[in-house]
Amino acid sequence: MQFDDDADLDTSEVRDVRGSRVPGGRATIGGGIAGIIALILGLFFGVGPEQLGLSSGDTAPAPTASTQAEVDQACRQGSDANTREDCRIVAVVNSVQDYWRAEFPRRQGRYTDARTVMFTGQVGTACGAATAAVGPFYCPADRQVYLDLGFFDDLRTKFGSTGGPFAQAYVVAHEYGHHVQNLMGTLQRAQDGRQGANSNAVRVELQADCYAGVWAHHATTTPDERTGRPVLTTLTDADIRDGLDAAAAVGDDRIQERFQGRVTPESWTHGSAAQRQQWFYTGYRTGDMARCNTFA
Repeated sequence: MQFDDDADLDTSEVRDVRGSRVPGGRATIGGGIAGIIALILGLFFGVGPEQLGLSSGDTAPAPTASTQAEVDQACRQGSDANTREDCRIVAVVNSVQDYWRAEFPRRQGRYTDARTVMFTGQVGTACGAATAAVGPFYCPADRQVYLDLGFFDDLRTKFGSTGGPFAQAYVVAHEYGHHVQNLMGTLQRAQDGRQGANSNAVRVELQADCYAGVWAHHATTTPDERTGRPVLTTLTDADIRDGLDAAAAVGDDRIQERFQGRVTPESWTHGSAAQRQQWFYTGYRTGDMARCNTFA
């Protein structure tokens, strides 16, 4: 996975609040992606939303520190993304949104940008307060992706993924898949509170995997609107294997087997390892979001 060394990175698409605690809005536990993730972790780890750091109130402390200025200074070009993890996230976000900004008009739609918020420990969102234990998530209420970079270590050490830069890109692209669903009006299908292998929650997650694959198909050919050249220049078969491996590692059956010792499909909310791989690869192979109809 290689970025154009001379690409101009747009750090305005990423908000860095690592080391800070920021105020958030009212929580919507049980609805939205954050609530779904909290439910999964509750089932697998035996804890509830309060223990996970998801609350029904606001987070009181205001930001005490920010590394935004450092990211703005350090993450200027693609060469920075090739050597530094947080800059890589900036570059992936730029690439993902370059693609969706171009794709929506082709389908008579209009894409609205979503920022990624990098945090550590705890963060306030319009969906409530969340800790890093929740993992990466998209909050539809404020249309932002939330990411603690420590999750990528967990992906390898706790979930058994091979890791790699494209595994990180897959995670980011999946969360932006939820943003696409929010803009298209399909995300709310997961908010009926139902679980199980055939639930809407699973179908929404698999569709986000497929959308991530669609982006990957076009990533090295979608021009950046600032330079006219793709931000991402090289994506190898090994990169795609890392993405597929990450998708499998966070399959419901793999996680259940690892953390509770048995597989219970009636409580699935994200789909099996095989399903997640299948839908990511469907998007990657076809490059067509119309082929991502997991509800059919």
